[in-house]
Amino acid sequence: MKSHILITLGAPNSPEGALSTISKTRLDYCKAIFKKGQLILCTGGWGPQFNTAEKPHAEYCKEYLIHKGLSEQDFTEIALSKNTVDDAVKIKAILSNLGQVKLTIITSKFHVERVKLIFNEILANYEMEFKGVDSGLKKTELAALEKHEQQAIATIKQNGLYY
Repeated sequence: MKSHILITLGAPNSPEGALSTISKTRLDYCKAIFKKGQLILCTGGWGPQFNTAEKPHAEYCKEYLIHKGLSEQDFTEIALSKNTVDDAVKIKAILSNLGQVKLTIITSKFHVERVKLIFNEILANYEMEFKGVDSGLKKTELAALEKHEQQAIATIKQNGLYY
């Protein structure tokens, strides 16, 4: 039987490690669908665009979920990634040690199209489902992120992925 891994993709946190609304909505969804026996893989290391804090973003995510009632045994190792392509690359390396697995990738609705494009190439040999959750952002903030995503998707389609 395949084990089931819930993957929460990283998002910004403050220089002090406080998680953003985007991060919390993804993590809260992960917690809501988590069932005993599943594993959680948190992503995110450091990067000027999302985390300049002392610890890797994924550690703050893991701590948040443990504070919400999960235990250390509910987690795989974290992926110390710096962007979405790096998420998939680092996740693939972690999964190579876990045998047959089914993946649920949790991100924000505005991000899910690009995640599918990237993960369907890099993690093509895995059974995956993608969950896009509401980000909790104001319309103006969301519009800027949606524009960024469309530009990133266009770049990938034009130039391909580099990893």
